Amino acid sequence: MVARRRKRAARESEKGILSPPGYSAIPIKFSEKQQSSHYLYVREHKVREGTKSSWPQKRTLFVLNVPPYCTEECLSRLLSPCGPVQSVELQEKPDLAESPKEPKSKFFHPKPVPGFQVAYVVFQKPRGVSAALALKGPLLVSTESHPVKSGIHKWIRDYADSVLDPEALRVEVDTFMETYDEKMAEEEAKAKEEEGVPDEEGWVKVTRRGRRPVLPRTEAASLRVLEREKRKRARKELLNFYAWQHRETKMEHLAQLRKKFQEDKQRIELMRAQRKFRPY
Repeated sequence: MVARRRKRAARESEKGILSPPGYSAIPIKFSEKQQSSHYLYVREHKVREGTKSSWPQKRTLFVLNVPPYCTEECLSRLLSPCGPVQSVELQEKPDLAESPKEPKSKFFHPKPVPGFQVAYVVFQKPRGVSAALALKGPLLVSTESHPVKSGIHKWIRDYADSVLDPEALRVEVDTFMETYDEKMAEEEAKAKEEEGVPDEEGWVKVTRRGRRPVLPRTEAASLRVLEREKRKRARKELLNFYAWQHRETKMEHLAQLRKKFQEDKQRIELMRAQRKFRPY
């Protein structure tokens, strides 16, 4: 009796799905054992007239409420029945531009976004978006053919992935540095070619290259710059302008006079001691 009530309540809740205006709800489940469904809210990605967006129009699906266990590969697999998926990108919040594509690394991964995310799914053809909007669920995230690890199994996998191979890491770092050096050499050569050359409007681009060398970024150089600035401020500071400056000047003068008196006293005693008559 209780099981029937639960099934009936689940069916009624799925029929009356509340979704934001303009969005369609797609129910998903982590596995077959899960009774309740989680809902993805999807709509076609559109922007206002005159607004630029790097996402292709009529081929991009905007997805809200993406759970943390649903990765880009998982979303691509769930929506692949609607049509060939060109790319999937997860973001912390909506954005009109794609994030810069960087070569995937086996060792260096971007910091994962905690909590729920949004996604931009780009299909190869526009009919994939319309098919996704009419998609019925529930869709299974973790299946026998594509299992998704969670809980302690996920922690064990993350720990195993954190143990790096030093030789492979060295090779990847060397490759990255070689690519970076080549890129910097190309930029420097390009800047050298453009140095002093006016553009179409007659303006000359001013670069950092010049006759005066740049100060080295060392601690000693920084201390010298700070000391020079301190002396410059001291020269500009108004002396004996405030009452407290008068008091401090008088106290310093008295301290110097007392110090000089003690030094003169010691000098006189030393001279008297040297004047004593010593016949032998």
